[in-house]
Amino acid sequence: MTGTEASPVFRLAYVPGVMPAKWVRIWQERQPDVPLDLLTVPAGDAQDTLRRGDADAGLLRLPVDGTDLSAIPLYTETSVVVVPKDHVITAADEVTAEDLADEIVFHPLDDTLDWEQPPGRPAFERPATTGDAIELVAAGVGVLVVPQSLARLHHRRDLTYRPVTGVPQSRVALSWPEERTTDLVEDFIGIVRGRTVNSTRGRRPAAAPEQPKDKKASGSGAQRRATGGKAAGRSTGRSPRKGTGGGSSHGGGRRAKPRRRS
Repeated sequence: MTGTEASPVFRLAYVPGVMPAKWVRIWQERQPDVPLDLLTVPAGDAQDTLRRGDADAGLLRLPVDGTDLSAIPLYTETSVVVVPKDHVITAADEVTAEDLADEIVFHPLDDTLDWEQPPGRPAFERPATTGDAIELVAAGVGVLVVPQSLARLHHRRDLTYRPVTGVPQSRVALSWPEERTTDLVEDFIGIVRGRTVNSTRGRRPAAAPEQPKDKKASGSGAQRRATGGKAAGRSTGRSPRKGTGGGSSHGGGRRAKPRRRS
């Protein structure tokens, strides 16, 4: 958490293409007294921004390097190929990596896809940024494969895009420094995970107060102990007498009266 204790501020970094508006709105509803500051950072600088403490948490693209940052994957984006509107690829609703074999496919230095080998033919020089690559696509020099959110971010009237299969996809995650998992970070984690306002945040709940003993239950216990004592008495084999005229223990017959001597 940045700022003073009396006036906390939650700073959220996010990379181009990610749209945090929905989560920001929920934050403002639940935390009206804690301002949320948004910080746009290049995809390649997002993790260092968190490590420097310039933001409390960040919406970035995986993978996350090292073990000092925690990350919760949120969603996976569709990869698309950006082409001029009059390109032959626009005749299809979806293309494959093999369909790009004869195309010059730009691979900008800030590319967010984890390529082993980009499809198509490489350009003579890698563009510095995705924006630079978009300009080259508009000039008809080649095509560009990016996450769909970046294609929308760099929308131009003379360009369009189509989903492409057989290529890497970008995964967006919420990340934060493990050693700075504050209460506000936990609150934002709950928001992106869809927890309700009354849900616990994963911390240890307070111990429940001890409930008073039920007097009725205590009495029942005493009664059971008394009953147990009677049961123990019956285990000796003695038969309970019925009044003063109970039967004999030698067979249950009535005793004969003695005869008087004459």
